[in-house]
Amino acid sequence: MSEIGEAGSNDSDVEVRSLRLEFSSASMQFDPHEQRQFVLEEVHARPFRPIVTPARILHFAFLTAPKEAQADRAAFTALCNKFGTPGPGPIAHHHGVKLDHGILRWEQHTEFTSYSWRTSVGHGSKEGGAVTEFAEIIGRIPQPGRHLASIEVLVATPEEAPDLEAIFLQESLCAMSAENGQAVIATDFRAAANGFVKILVIDRGLPPMRIGALVQRLLELETYRVLALLGLPEAYRLAPSVRRIEEQLVELTRQMTVVTTLEANQQLLDRLAKLAADLEAGAAESLYRFGATRAYQSIVQGRLTAIGFEPIEEHQTFSAFLNRRMAPALRTCASIEERQINLSRKLARATQLLRAKVDVGMEAQNREILSTLSERAQMQLRLQQTVEGLSIAAISYYVIGLLGHAVGAAPHLGVSIDAHLVMALAIPIVLGAVAILVRCRLRRHQPAETVARGGAHN
Repeated sequence: MSEIGEAGSNDSDVEVRSLRLEFSSASMQFDPHEQRQFVLEEVHARPFRPIVTPARILHFAFLTAPKEAQADRAAFTALCNKFGTPGPGPIAHHHGVKLDHGILRWEQHTEFTSYSWRTSVGHGSKEGGAVTEFAEIIGRIPQPGRHLASIEVLVATPEEAPDLEAIFLQESLCAMSAENGQAVIATDFRAAANGFVKILVIDRGLPPMRIGALVQRLLELETYRVLALLGLPEAYRLAPSVRRIEEQLVELTRQMTVVTTLEANQQLLDRLAKLAADLEAGAAESLYRFGATRAYQSIVQGRLTAIGFEPIEEHQTFSAFLNRRMAPALRTCASIEERQINLSRKLARATQLLRAKVDVGMEAQNREILSTLSERAQMQLRLQQTVEGLSIAAISYYVIGLLGHAVGAAPHLGVSIDAHLVMALAIPIVLGAVAILVRCRLRRHQPAETVARGGAHN
């Protein structure tokens, strides 16, 4: 039994390998999705780069519109060509250039572009050399857009690391450990006199690749923190407008219970429509910014989790500091956005109620108009019937008169006829014939409904 089982197992393994080979060869014949390569490469879009201690990294972020981003890509490509290196590809969103004393890294995101300059502290950057070197290189590129963030990261050993209280403000100093205690990170999240937010990373034996990953996450943390707070000025700008619309909506809803005339209700409806248009315009302008704020805040929280900070005694943590300082701003943005949504719903309900009120008023007005038109039609019908009767009488009178003249001439022709008797007998015949002729003529010139109404009235 065991031999049979083993033989069967070997046969099965051969079949599985054969199927795998067939599938592998067949997969080369599949028609790929047009975005397959892009999706597969997206997870490798921004790989971590190793950093050897000691090092200094300068990072800048600029808000760039689509046209500005396109111009910046062309300028950076031209700079790469000047240094004899190829520039980024047509769809690439990151690129690095290795120069004599450092590495220049370019990244392009949805709404911002960043430049990073990494150099060794040994090249004189401790006394500002890094800034000077970077300024000489980046000066060849036009500013991509509005400047947003400047970050300086110093990676040093415990022996060479400066004293925290000497470079950071004590009241906002945050210090934590990471990578199981192999790194200590400190910052005060404040822009120094040179405009840089300084971050100190004390390396306690981390491999260069893990230092590179840690530094990149710190740069992203600070950059996205600033981007997330861009929603706060937008919230401050919209707050007075939202408050004004709220107050006017209360006033208009009160007037709705008092106003009774159709004209006044229509005026209220116009005012409600204008308020709704103002609100929707502000909501449309802030839709992207508030959505981006939520997304950036989510990225900030993700970076905090990915770094895996561990608290250090007597120092406040990054999470506590950022939550305490950023939470009110983010709640303000969320509050304005929520008020806009609620106001839109209330305006829609008020507009529906007032529109229903206006529709009821217009229906009542239409009923009055139709009633007036009906009365006028009845009067016109009666007048028409009177005219018809007079017309029939007049025409019959003239016809009988003509008949009387004809009969009166009979004795002169030798015919003895009583003229009065003939005229008396002709009266009903002439009246009937004339009435039929008049009605036939009217039927040709009047709508069917009017004739039917006249006949029914008769």
